[in-house]
Parts: sequence; structure tokens; C-alpha cells
Amino acid sequence: MKKFISLVVSVFSPLFVLAQAVDTTATPTLLTLEDALRIALSENASVKVADQEIERTGYARKGTYASLFPQINGSASYQRTIKKQVMYMDGGGFDMSGMIAESLTNYLLPLYAQHPDVPFPTPAAPEPEEQSSSSNEGFSVGRWNTWSAGINASMPLVNAQLWKSLRISDQDVELAVEKARSSRLETVNQVKQAFFACLLAREAFEVYKSAYENALENCNQIQRRYNAQRASELDLTRAKTTLANAIPNVYDAESSVILSLWQLKAVMGISLDEQVDVAGSLGDYAEHMLYDLQESSELSLENNSTMRQLALQAEQLAEAIKVQQYASLPTLSLSFNYSINAMTNDFKFSEYKWSPYSFVGLNLSIPIFAGGQRLNAVRQARVQAQELDVQRTNTERQLKIAIRQYLNQMETAMKSYTSARSAAETAQKAYDIASKSYDVGRSTLTDLNDAQLALTQSRLGVSQAVYNFVVAKAGLEGTLGADFIDADGHVQLNKTYSNE
Repeated sequence: MKKFISLVVSVFSPLFVLAQAVDTTATPTLLTLEDALRIALSENASVKVADQEIERTGYARKGTYASLFPQINGSASYQRTIKKQVMYMDGGGFDMSGMIAESLTNYLLPLYAQHPDVPFPTPAAPEPEEQSSSSNEGFSVGRWNTWSAGINASMPLVNAQLWKSLRISDQDVELAVEKARSSRLETVNQVKQAFFACLLAREAFEVYKSAYENALENCNQIQRRYNAQRASELDLTRAKTTLANAIPNVYDAESSVILSLWQLKAVMGISLDEQVDVAGSLGDYAEHMLYDLQESSELSLENNSTMRQLALQAEQLAEAIKVQQYASLPTLSLSFNYSINAMTNDFKFSEYKWSPYSFVGLNLSIPIFAGGQRLNAVRQARVQAQELDVQRTNTERQLKIAIRQYLNQMETAMKSYTSARSAAETAQKAYDIASKSYDVGRSTLTDLNDAQLALTQSRLGVSQAVYNFVVAKAGLEGTLGADFIDADGHVQLNKTYSNE
């Protein structure tokens, strides 16, 4: 008897300590599936990153549209001349005496004709050396300081390649929105699986705990019968062994509950120290299992996020081909420039004389020859479109296989649930009969243990069948992508989940 008491104390002491630790903590917050989904869609890291990607592509699109507006830039410069430029001139090319003589003849001669008393000046004849020789000494030009400031503007008037690239930037935003929807669908699927895993772990814990309690009750009963010399020591030893074997299952199931809750909190994006628990049971979802499954041929991939992304990428590549083709078209742009300049030898800014200069013009650029670069760019874009088409076909095939697998798993789970529920009812009845028969001595302890094992397996089978169904159903819903889509087929990212 002392040995038995010591065994019971050693078995229950960890559970007692754990119970005390649980009692000292705060009461956990119960979360329904809708609550978990609503929190995850606002706190999950991948959802936040996807939303920020939408914002980033929106800014990129605005930057692309800015190319249609005038681009205005200002400039300013200062140059210090280190050594001035020297210019050389030949005498014959720059005859000052000839210019003077011509001026006297054309302008002064008429004036002196009106006043004959005034002698007419006659320019001195140049010396022979000056008329025939060239100057070998140059003279410096320019000044030491050169200041300039100005503003220039340009604006595209006709640019087909630019206009087509704006469409691609719009498609980038659409693709980012679809990727955000994909992140939400993946988050919803992960939350559902984690939530159902918590329910399964908790129900498994309840089953193993019930099996442990039955084993403890049987052990106490056999101990009393052994004390009354109505049971053999073998029965008592086997009862204690069954009780001891039930302890690890309880601990493993409890650990699975804790780990599944951690996984759920991680997927939801909340702190792992938050005290939460899941509400409901897998039995609440069993009623959804009893309906006719649709044929895989009737299920459409129209709203599948992967297929929609591939379709958007195909549109982008089609536009990219046109962009490369439009690179061979002429472009027309408008330009304007205004600048002021000053050249001085000092730093007396108040005395500077600034000379303005401005112009406005049209620039026409006609591509003629680029060594085949534009042609090869078009070919490259077409090959990428062909690659994407092959990828789309293969992806569609794989998704159809996944749909059939989900449907098959759901159908198998429905059949397993019906069988497991019938087996659980029969196993419970068999265990009750075996327990009463053992009390009156009409059955052995082996029969009782076999009945207990069958009951445990059947109850776990029921929970496992429901879990397999809801997980496969969540995967099917994520593959079909019917969520976050409005009635017109447009993406609706602001959907919220509420208890109904």
C-alpha cells in the first residue's frame, strides 16, 4: 500500500504543480475562428509587407506619370581662368589702315565738300613691311572670372514609348494588389489550419486525460479488490502499468496544445506571451461535412490568385513588346532655356554687367539605326511571353490536381467520420460493458484494457476525421481564391471578419 501511495504521489505531483502554475496566470482570452482571422489580417507581418508594397508601387506609378510634365532644372557655375586663350591675326586679313581710309572716304569726304576752307585729312601710307607681313604675336582674349546662372525646361510632346510605359506602371499596381490578396488568402489558410490544429490538440488532450482517469479509477478499484483478496497481484501490477503508460500520453498531448497555441499566435502576429485559447470544438464543424461535393470540373480557377498574377504578368509582357516596338518611332519634345552670364576681372559684384541669353525650341528625334538592338529587345520580350504561357499552362494543371486532391481528402474524411463516429459509439458501449463485467468478475483486465484502447482510438479517429475535412476544405477555398473578391470580380482587401 505504501508503494502504491508513493507511486500515486510521484505521478500526480507534476500535475499538481502545473495546476498551481496555471491558476496563478491570468484567464486566457477565448478566440473564435473569426476573431483569429480578424486579428491576423491586421497584425500579420506578410499582410503588412504586402500593403506597403501596394503603397510603394503607387508612388512608382506617380513617378512615371511625372514624366509627362515639364522637367525644370536650374544651374549655376563659376569659372576661374588660369591662362587666357591667345588669338593670332594676319595683317592682310585684318587691315586697319584700309578700314580707316574707307571710313574717311565714305563719311568724312561729303562733310568736307561743304566746307572747302577746311583741309581734308589724308591717312598716312603704311610702310611696306606692314602691308606684306603677318603678325607673329597674338593677344589674349577673355577675362579672369566667368559667372553664369540659368534655368532650363523640357517637356515631351510626342513619345509613344513613354505613353505605353505608363500602362505598365498601372499594371504594376494591379499586380501588387493581387499579391496583397494572395498574402491575405495564405494568411487566412494558415490561421484556419493553426486554429483547427489547436482544437485537435485540445480534444486529443481531453481523450488522453479521460483515458488516464479511467486507468486511475480502474487501478484504485483493483487496489481495493486486491486488499480484499479478490484480485491477484498480476492484475494490480498490470493496472499500475496501464496507469503509468497513460501519463506520457497526457504530457505529450498537453505539450501539443501549448505548441499549437504558439503557432496560432505566431501566424496571427501577436506576442507569444499573450494568454489566449480557442473557443468551440471540432464537432461544431462536423455539420459542414454532410453535403454533396462538387465535381472538380465545375470548380473554376478564375479567382485563383496565382492564375490572376500570371494573367497580369502576361498583360505586362504584351505591353512590354509594344514598348520595344515603339522605340523605333520618332519623338518630339519642347525645350526652353534662359541664362545670364558675366565676365569680369574682379569680384565687385555690384558693378557686374549681366548678359541674358534665352531660347525655346522643338527637338525631333528619329531613330534610324542601332545595330539591331531594338529588334533583339522585341524578340527577347516575345520569348519571355512564350515562357510565361508555358508556366501558366503548367500552373493551371498543378492547381487542378490540387483541387482534385482536396476533394478526394474531403470525401475520404466524410467516410472516415461516419465510420469513426459509429465506432466511437460502439467502443463506448463495449467499454461500459467490459467495466461492469470486470466488476462482477465475468471479464478479465485484458478485456477492460482492450476496450479502453479501442475507445481512445475511436474518439481520436472522430476528431482526426473532422480535422482532415476542415483542413482540406480550407486548402480548397484558398486554391479557388473566392475570398477578398467582390461581386464584380474586383479585389476587395478591406474585408473584415465578424462573428455571425
